[in-house]
Amino acid sequence: MTSISRARGVWLPVAAWAMTRAVVLLCVLRVLVLPGPDVTTDVSVIYQGWFEVLKTGTFPLNDVTWQYPPAAALAILSPGLLPFLAYAPAFYTLVLIADAATLALLLRAGRRADHRTAGAWVWIAGVALLGPTAYARYDLMVTAVAVGALFAAVRRPRVAGALIAFGALLKVWPALLLTGAALRGRRARALWWSAAGTAAGLTLLFVTAAPGALAFLTFQRDRGTEVESLGALVFHIARHYGWDGQVLLNYGSLEFLGPGVPFVSTVALTLSLAAAGWLFLWRVRVRELRPATLCEAAFTATLLFTTTSRVISPQYMLWLVGLGAVCVTVRAGRQTLPVVLVLLATGVTLLEFPVGFAQVVASDPWGVALLAVRNGLLVAASLIACRRLWVSTRGDGQARTGPAGVVRARRAADTAAAPPELTGTAPQPRTDAAPPTP
Repeated sequence: MTSISRARGVWLPVAAWAMTRAVVLLCVLRVLVLPGPDVTTDVSVIYQGWFEVLKTGTFPLNDVTWQYPPAAALAILSPGLLPFLAYAPAFYTLVLIADAATLALLLRAGRRADHRTAGAWVWIAGVALLGPTAYARYDLMVTAVAVGALFAAVRRPRVAGALIAFGALLKVWPALLLTGAALRGRRARALWWSAAGTAAGLTLLFVTAAPGALAFLTFQRDRGTEVESLGALVFHIARHYGWDGQVLLNYGSLEFLGPGVPFVSTVALTLSLAAAGWLFLWRVRVRELRPATLCEAAFTATLLFTTTSRVISPQYMLWLVGLGAVCVTVRAGRQTLPVVLVLLATGVTLLEFPVGFAQVVASDPWGVALLAVRNGLLVAASLIACRRLWVSTRGDGQARTGPAGVVRARRAADTAAAPPELTGTAPQPRTDAAPPTP
């Protein structure tokens, strides 16, 4: 009976993954066509154009839409590994492989003690809910690297550090995986040194290999307020009351331009800085690191910076889905509700882009409503995630196990569990010692 249940636990999610991904592939191959703009042009036009430039040994210096760290060139060049396919089908094939690898990691982790397969289902549902956009951007590849890094941190800190650094050089945000990493201990030092060394080495390699490796820094700095961001809701509503700004293609995305836009962009940047300040405050006041702290801190940090960003592109939801899937894989995790809200926001994102994107750009009431719901869900998820991360690491009360499976680690008794420096378990202080200073 046990073997049968285990087989079901593997084959059922695999079958669901296969069916949903078949539909996604039919969409990106234009066999099934959703309403709205063609999401595949990023691959067939923009990525393929960059591919031709990168093959000459330089980064796209004259293209302000190139706003990515240098390792992104590897993702853009990767379809060259499949020369028997045209560029776009080769790209989709590689994304499919990365998708399958992520599912395999989640299913494998779900079979460990104190873990579950719920994370695999989050991943299956999240990618499917985002629709063809999930395969028409390289963000899924980056998310696969981030998921691999979080799981590797349990036993292989040097591998985890290298993956985090590589992910950060693919698209910056995986650097947030270090938010919940411990600062002391042999294994913690191994992770940090590996991340720093890999980042420095790869950056030097890219800078010396091709000109323009760091041009993305200035291109990203000049971004405005994109029509799908939280701040954009101000202008969507203001357009109905005589605001005379407009929506134009700017730095590769549709952005609001006009009176008040610089101010709202500044407010968004201020909110991001406030999020960074809260994370710093949380970090210095942590009393108890738990088995799920590493992934939950990464999820919360990424959620905060996504929600407050001047740009919330649909593919950003993949980052949250991947990190959320890791969070719910750990039974001790407390981020289930924020992850569910992220899944709901991902489903609304499909309705907003590509299905209702024309209504969003036109500030039509239906489009504005969709955007308000999606961004409202992200705000709610951010606040709840922050609250739960803060409470879970305060270390108040007695050690307990409950429905969430929360277990406070003892000083040396739990050596059979994952290493404390990386998983987030911290030794419990002696009862006769002075309380730790916040």
